[in-house]
Amino acid sequence: MAILSDRTLTRFSESLGAAGLRLAGKWNVPIYRATRGRVLGRVGRAPVLLLTTIGRKSARRRTAPVLYLRRGEDLVVIGSNAGNANAPAWALNLQANPDATVEIGGEKREMHARIAEREERTELWNAMSDQYSGFDHYRERTSRDIRVFVLEPRR
Repeated sequence: MAILSDRTLTRFSESLGAAGLRLAGKWNVPIYRATRGRVLGRVGRAPVLLLTTIGRKSARRRTAPVLYLRRGEDLVVIGSNAGNANAPAWALNLQANPDATVEIGGEKREMHARIAEREERTELWNAMSDQYSGFDHYRERTSRDIRVFVLEPRR
């Protein structure tokens, strides 16, 4: 199966807009779970996890598919929202309540998020961008500060 280029995937995600991205995520979650990530578990070369956060307003569990990078036991995610003006809800939820659950394939893990700063942020951004170059384009599209989160295992 041919892998679409990052540029094609980036243009597609931008064309969806914020509402389209939310709708695509709602479709992605049950398919990912049913197939344990074998379907919709990658965007180009970048792997996808399901991130469940607690809604900062609703206090309900919310699940979103998110590209990630594995760094030892830690996972890295970027709240780009395809460069839309607002951060994705999951990123705002993590800032309000940093405890979350991730699903990778059929495995669930309890995690705690922190925001990467300074040199660490730059290093992680570059590593994520090496996996999916669309992040650099998303950064150019928006004036907001795109958060880079490190998800660490809860002990």
